[in-house]
Amino acid sequence: MLDLHPFIIIVILLALAFDFINGFHDTANAIATSVSTRAISPSRAIMMAAVLNFFGAMVSTGVAKTIGGDIVVGHIDQPIIIASLTGAIIWNLLTWKIGLPSSSSHALVGGLIGGVLMSDMGMEGLNYAGIGKIVIALVSSPLVGMVVGYIIMNLMFRFFQNSSPSKVNHRFKKMQIVTAATMAFSHGSNDAQKSMGIITLALVSGGVLQEFEVPLIVKVLCATAMAVGTSVGGWSIIKTVGGKIIKLEPINGFAADLNSSITIFTATLLHLPVSTTHVVSGSIMGVGAAKRIKAVRWGVAQQMVMAWVLTIPCTAAMGAICYGLLMVLFE
Repeated sequence: MLDLHPFIIIVILLALAFDFINGFHDTANAIATSVSTRAISPSRAIMMAAVLNFFGAMVSTGVAKTIGGDIVVGHIDQPIIIASLTGAIIWNLLTWKIGLPSSSSHALVGGLIGGVLMSDMGMEGLNYAGIGKIVIALVSSPLVGMVVGYIIMNLMFRFFQNSSPSKVNHRFKKMQIVTAATMAFSHGSNDAQKSMGIITLALVSGGVLQEFEVPLIVKVLCATAMAVGTSVGGWSIIKTVGGKIIKLEPINGFAADLNSSITIFTATLLHLPVSTTHVVSGSIMGVGAAKRIKAVRWGVAQQMVMAWVLTIPCTAAMGAICYGLLMVLFE
């Protein structure tokens, strides 16, 4: 049996809590469109998303290695990781409470940056090249989702322009279940790995592991935590993503989910962490704009963009404050 330092145990528990919250915070990403168009009932959609999130999380560990190895230079201690996770969890709970879709990925990266800056490591402890790569992926992925969503929706409109709208939507209502499933799988493949990376980083820094390789038990624990969190569901965010950006029809939901799942899984294969919240929201905006520009409720979209912009600096501040409090408590 492994002899784990109490701080490492706290890191593991916080990382699993983060994964659990990520599950119900980001459930909307996978099922909001299919639920809002009534392609599938909410309870069935959530259970399907929970199962596929679990299997998606078991696919790869490339994103985990990026999170664990590309943000910090050198040795990182457990209090920094604890502060980072605490700041990210607080932000996720705040945005969930008000029903605002925000990025768990941004929150975790921001919290980690804030914790490192507040520690003795300071600015020299950050891997700016690695952070730049991660930020570029986080920022560009929703833009890619928006542009490609716009293109896909226009192509579909042209292909089905002579078909009956009611028949088209009836067909796509069934096909939406498939794209919601692929969306749930891709979400698990990217998001659960972030906590895997944090736990493995703590195990390496605590001397439990000699090299950064995600143990099977860590993969199973993180996948399970996300699946259980997904089964709880985040209803307020589901309403925002599924109905407040545009009025979705089955063909719109299909296009948005197809585009999002391809974008996210491609990022997973490239070992890049992306925000599923941002990718899905960007896809929905692009699909809505293809319908007509005024179809998108840009006021809601503006609020979401503000959350995107504010997440990293806010969670960095929270991570720094949490680290400062930990140092006061354990002096």
